[in-house]
Amino acid sequence: MTESEAIQARHSVRKYLDKPIEAEKIEAIQKCIDLCNGEGGVHFQLVTNEPKAFHNSIDWSSYGKFQNVSNYIAIVAPKGSSGSVTAGYYGEKLVLQLQILGLNSCWVGGTFKKVKEAYSVGENEELKCVISLGYGATQGKQHPQKKTVADVALNKTASPTLPDWFVQGVEAALLAPTAVNQQKFKFILHEGNRVEAQAKFSLIGYSHLDLGIAKYHFEVGAGDNFTWEMIGK
Repeated sequence: MTESEAIQARHSVRKYLDKPIEAEKIEAIQKCIDLCNGEGGVHFQLVTNEPKAFHNSIDWSSYGKFQNVSNYIAIVAPKGSSGSVTAGYYGEKLVLQLQILGLNSCWVGGTFKKVKEAYSVGENEELKCVISLGYGATQGKQHPQKKTVADVALNKTASPTLPDWFVQGVEAALLAPTAVNQQKFKFILHEGNRVEAQAKFSLIGYSHLDLGIAKYHFEVGAGDNFTWEMIGK
């Protein structure tokens, strides 16, 4: 499975089978985490066999209650909005790798208990969220898309039409998981194939984390046809 295929196949899963993750897959996940930590300057940590965080988790209407979650990734990253963008970017890189490994996952912001002894958070870091993982009881389902390419794309070039690679990038970004499916982001095409990504205001928060997730999807969809206009990831 490629990352593009993983984007299409991956949906949020909150109910898992009581089935352990094989040692070789744990090793592969840890290698990916180590790569993300080294490249992105984040401090992601794999937590296994820890059921306290999701014991008696909150059921938020259609989002559902978590079941059988004892494995998750603590998304620890530098404080501030730029740290949140980076956390989202590298966290989604991990999420797609989990899908490729045959596992399911879910980004989790507020419906879990912080178990401080399960991971460490440095002085200039914060726990942005966690990603649950395991073998899903189902494969989840796609949320209806609220927005279209026209809603989140802006053309600031002399050409009246957007290039195919840019449209494909935005289409991939629209499949990115975001908090309550809010999709508070915009992609702007500038001359010279430069792309700017913006987080829009959100009353519920998480828009910078969501932007990082969407940026990773955009990269997968658009390929090597552009450079980022916005500094950092």
